[in-house]
Amino acid sequence: MSSPRSGRYSVFAIAREAFRQHQNWQRAWANPTPKDRYKVVIVGAGGHGLATAYYLGKNFGITDVAVIEKGWLGGGNTGRNTTIIRSNYLQDPSAAIYNKALQLYETLSQDLNYNVMFSPRGLIMLAQTEHEIRGYKRTAYANNLQGVKTEWIEPKRVKELVPIINLDGPRYPVLGGLYQERGGTARHDAVAWGYARACSDMGMHIIQNCEVQGIETEGGQVRAVNTSKGRIGCEKVALVVAGHSSQLADMAGFRLPIESIALQALVSEPIKPCMDVVVMANTVHGYLSQSDKGEMVIGGGTDGFNNFTQRGSWHHVEETVRALVETFPMISRLKMLRQWGGIVDMTGDRSPILSTTPVGGIFVNCGWGTGGFKAIPGSGWAMAELIAKGTPGPLAAEFGLNRFREGRFIDESVAAGVAH
Repeated sequence: MSSPRSGRYSVFAIAREAFRQHQNWQRAWANPTPKDRYKVVIVGAGGHGLATAYYLGKNFGITDVAVIEKGWLGGGNTGRNTTIIRSNYLQDPSAAIYNKALQLYETLSQDLNYNVMFSPRGLIMLAQTEHEIRGYKRTAYANNLQGVKTEWIEPKRVKELVPIINLDGPRYPVLGGLYQERGGTARHDAVAWGYARACSDMGMHIIQNCEVQGIETEGGQVRAVNTSKGRIGCEKVALVVAGHSSQLADMAGFRLPIESIALQALVSEPIKPCMDVVVMANTVHGYLSQSDKGEMVIGGGTDGFNNFTQRGSWHHVEETVRALVETFPMISRLKMLRQWGGIVDMTGDRSPILSTTPVGGIFVNCGWGTGGFKAIPGSGWAMAELIAKGTPGPLAAEFGLNRFREGRFIDESVAAGVAH
């Protein structure tokens, strides 16, 4: 089944279809039957997998691609995060790939012809201890050397940007913050949908409800993936499945240095606009922003034990909200609207893996931990280059599996910004 072109979205298309009672819109992406064989199979139709497919087509002309997903498109971590976008990481390799992602986000709606609702509203990482002051000033200096614009701001400036904040908390007063004006948010579902639509328009196949049940190898080279919809032959396979990466690697016969842990978040009932920046309070392990619908989007740290759940828990709500109420007293009067969890994949140095593997033709993209959404475009860009050329480009070069064997860690345990 070939995919029909979805057509270009524009104000003129909306006006035209309004006169036609909106009866002629094409499907945003096709629902094809899998072929027997593809050049590249990407496992995981979340943001990272779809972005990888898109840049394979756009940058390298590789469109004989299947993106397979055991559930529904964007139903994993892409649809279960708090949508924060920033690039103020400490280490040079991290700053480079996250800043590439931010640059791509800034023009992504135009590039995909799909509104991803990117909102560069600014982001503050609060310093609430003397240690954090030193750490964030160090990061600001490093960012400026890297060409990533961030700045240290004093409490008075924090209050100007966030009027609802309480600077004089009883346990952790606000002592300043690391501010990235270009940081912000985007609509998580729209990012996945925009990439999916663009991939489908290039003739790629997006196959949902297609679970990988085994990976065939021969002579140390991948040959096929066996799925709930049959055997699919391929030259190359990319494993882009976040918290389930270790399970897929096991099917292929190798191990990954990651652990899977649930990360929980919640949103409040919608209220009138009161906060137009993103605030991260890392000492108390909470972060807060307000969505376009008025909900207060609240996130916290990871669970204290390994698990694969996608549900929330009451003790975590209590821990996160209790910590944030001191800094944002007004949220104590709000009701929780909904709560959820996502399965994050954590490496020992809290930095991702974009790498070849011990099996020829298999590539892995995982280990983004709590920073996956903000990295989607940069991750896809770097991963596409790795798959197309067989060797990593400058963005992915430092994130190979061999760094764990060689002791070349990229320590981002602080810059990742939540409890790990």
